[in-house]
Amino acid sequence: MKNQQSSNPRILIVIPCLNEETTIGNVILKSKKYSENVLVIDDGSKDDTSNIARKAGAHVITHPRNMGKSAAVKTGFEYALQNNYDYVVTIDGDGQHNPDEIPNILGNVMKNGHDISIGYRVGDQTEMPKWRKIGKRVLDYGTGLGSGGFITDSQCGFRAFNKRAVEAITPKLTGSKFSVESEQLVRAHQLGLRTVNTSVTCKYKNLDTSTKNPATHAFSVLRYVIWLVAEQHPLAMIALPGFISVLIGITLGIYTLQIYSQTHVFLILYAIIVSILLIIGTIAMFMGLILNVLPGMIERAKS
Repeated sequence: MKNQQSSNPRILIVIPCLNEETTIGNVILKSKKYSENVLVIDDGSKDDTSNIARKAGAHVITHPRNMGKSAAVKTGFEYALQNNYDYVVTIDGDGQHNPDEIPNILGNVMKNGHDISIGYRVGDQTEMPKWRKIGKRVLDYGTGLGSGGFITDSQCGFRAFNKRAVEAITPKLTGSKFSVESEQLVRAHQLGLRTVNTSVTCKYKNLDTSTKNPATHAFSVLRYVIWLVAEQHPLAMIALPGFISVLIGITLGIYTLQIYSQTHVFLILYAIIVSILLIIGTIAMFMGLILNVLPGMIERAKS
């Protein structure tokens, strides 16, 4: 594969990382067996990550402060476009992925007609703890809502992209922190890109694979995915729940008034709940309607 890439396709391996001085060198050296072009995005590390990466032979771009994985990946994509690479592979710098599986990940975009190949962590060689598997599946199904029902390993950072995918997705990436993997899938569906799962292994034992609390990570990603889905379907995801909230508020309000007329006892708690339901529901309905018509108005203004 290395001989082929030197004559034709230009492959860039992008490694976003934060404080990975103990693992980054090994990841780079293994990755360089499949491409000499390895780019490390040091997202504001406080340790010796950048120096070790350079000594291992990688080109390094350093963020002056921690901007989040989404920003690091976007920086890598922009570099790939600026330097006219044909394919991009993303792999985490913490050592959980095996760079020797890069040919498998790349094969589905280089030979099988897909735009994006997603690492799918399954099998006996996958050491993911059960509690991580549960959280991952919640995010997988949540991401599936915005990716046309395509269920994959939505949080796996081991992926391959052809140039068409990188060109299309990069301007659309607006997320922060750890939402980038889910956002890539949602944007890919919006853009009509062809996505495929590719089985990969992963290693968790003796690795500190996350710089963020898993529960906080899952909540922030799921929140962002829900917002992305709501952007696509504002009437169904925002206006309709708002309408239901208003109906419940009106029903509960009528019941509260009936109780008052019969007993002359005013249910203050019910009245507060009614007010909240009506206010939130009304706001949601208007927001859903505005988000539904706004894209069309913008497009007409542009033309």
